[in-house]
Amino acid sequence: MSAKKVLVLCTGNSARSQMAEALVNARYGGQWQAVSAGTEPAGYVHPYALRALQELGIEHQGRSKSAEEFRGQPFDLVLTVCDDATQNCPFWPGQGRQAHLSLSDPAQAAGTEEEILGVFRAVRDRLIDELPDLLSNEQHGAEQQATMPQGLWVTPRH
Repeated sequence: MSAKKVLVLCTGNSARSQMAEALVNARYGGQWQAVSAGTEPAGYVHPYALRALQELGIEHQGRSKSAEEFRGQPFDLVLTVCDDATQNCPFWPGQGRQAHLSLSDPAQAAGTEEEILGVFRAVRDRLIDELPDLLSNEQHGAEQQATMPQGLWVTPRH
C-alpha cells in the first residue's frame, strides 16, 4: 500500500505549513507523504522554523511553494494551518478531506531571540500534539473525500 498524501496549506508557506510538512514526513513517512504550499508564498523557509525542527533532530530541506504547483493533484487530506481569527485561510477546491488547525503565525512574533524561538516551539509542539489525530481520522476514513470542479482554485475566504 502506498503512502497517503497530505497537502498542508497556509498563506506564506514559511513557518507553520513547513513545520507540519517536516513533522509528517519525519514521523509518519511510511504511511504519509506531506507537501506544503501557500497562496502567497514568502519565498523562503523561516530560519526559526528550521531551528525548532532541528531541536527534534529534523533537518528540513523544504522550500516555500505556491499552491499553484499542486493544481489538479489528488490528496487524501488537505490541512489548513492558518489563524482564521486574524487571516484569510486558503480554500482548496480539489480532491481530499479537508481539515483546519488554527495556529497563530509565528513569523509575526516579536521580542528577543529566545522569545521568538519560544513562539515557534509552541506552534511546533501544537502540531506534534494535533497531527496524530488528524492523520488517524483520515487513516480510518472518518470523513469522505470531497471533489470539486477543477475550474475552481485556491482563494482566500472572506
